[in-house]
Amino acid sequence: MEFTAKQIAELIQGRVEGNEDAKVSDFAKIEEGREGCISFLANPKYQHYIYETKSSVVLVNDDAKFDQPVAATLIRVPNAYESVARLLQIYQSLQPKKTGIDTLAFIDPEAQVSDDCYVGAFAYIGKGAKVGKGCLIHPHACIGDGVTIGDGCQIYPNVTIYHGCKLGNNVTIHAGSVIGADGFGFAPNTNGYEKIPQIGIVVIEDNVEIGANTCIDRSTMGQTLIRKGVKLDNLIQVAHNVEIGENTVMSAQVGVAGSEKIGSWCMVGGQVGFAGHHTVGDRVMIGAQSGVLGDLKDGAQVMGPVAMDLKVFMKSQALMKRLPDMYKDINDLKKKLNNSDK
Repeated sequence: MEFTAKQIAELIQGRVEGNEDAKVSDFAKIEEGREGCISFLANPKYQHYIYETKSSVVLVNDDAKFDQPVAATLIRVPNAYESVARLLQIYQSLQPKKTGIDTLAFIDPEAQVSDDCYVGAFAYIGKGAKVGKGCLIHPHACIGDGVTIGDGCQIYPNVTIYHGCKLGNNVTIHAGSVIGADGFGFAPNTNGYEKIPQIGIVVIEDNVEIGANTCIDRSTMGQTLIRKGVKLDNLIQVAHNVEIGENTVMSAQVGVAGSEKIGSWCMVGGQVGFAGHHTVGDRVMIGAQSGVLGDLKDGAQVMGPVAMDLKVFMKSQALMKRLPDMYKDINDLKKKLNNSDK
């Protein structure tokens, strides 16, 4: 499918500089640009590539300034990163969607699957499950008994959704993820550990995306709740009875222990660990590899093995570099004091 620079600019309310008839049919990173491709420049660190890129069209910010000639046609927009995201969404929406139920899929007679859904080979849909309109259930996905899936959801290969869990509309779950496995609940006794039955469910609201090999455990009682708009990266563990607020995002390898309550619009870096049974406020930013051991107030910015205020952490890290010199100075002072006493 081919578009001109003028057509693209109209789609994203941009302004063309150069040949408005320049044609593109593919996307490319600016440093790997080819003729017939569209690229974008949002980070000034990559600006030097715009002078040598072979891409036919490049999206740039309105305020971008260049001190050398640029061969590519430019489309100026308020935010190049947002604009390329919108273009990619449009491009994806134009791709043909799979439909129909593969003859090798199994759907229980008591399950309800909308006519316009796609169910791939060896997918399993259990008794009493309900799958909404326009869903894509890819090969080897397992939808347990009594699961409810809303409209427009995409369940990738080898995803397992345990019995009774509920998904809203436009939920995407990537390959290998497990929704609704038992929470880690065991009571110690004289003979070892006695399993505590996990009789709750997982509820995932609208417009949530869950990365590959992420696990969200069912609650002991009630529900583990992922609110609308949440985006979880790959390899994340969400334990039983956790609640994650609207539009919160988490990078890879985050671990959230049981009964943690995390607010809305939070940003959580990779490998952050939450101790559980605490409350994190709204719009909190947590740096990578932080350990969250207590409550955090709205708007907090923290980082560190034991999470602390970001400014305090940065100061402490600066001091860490000086510790060897400080240690030497202290020893020198000790020697001087010892010599003065003699």
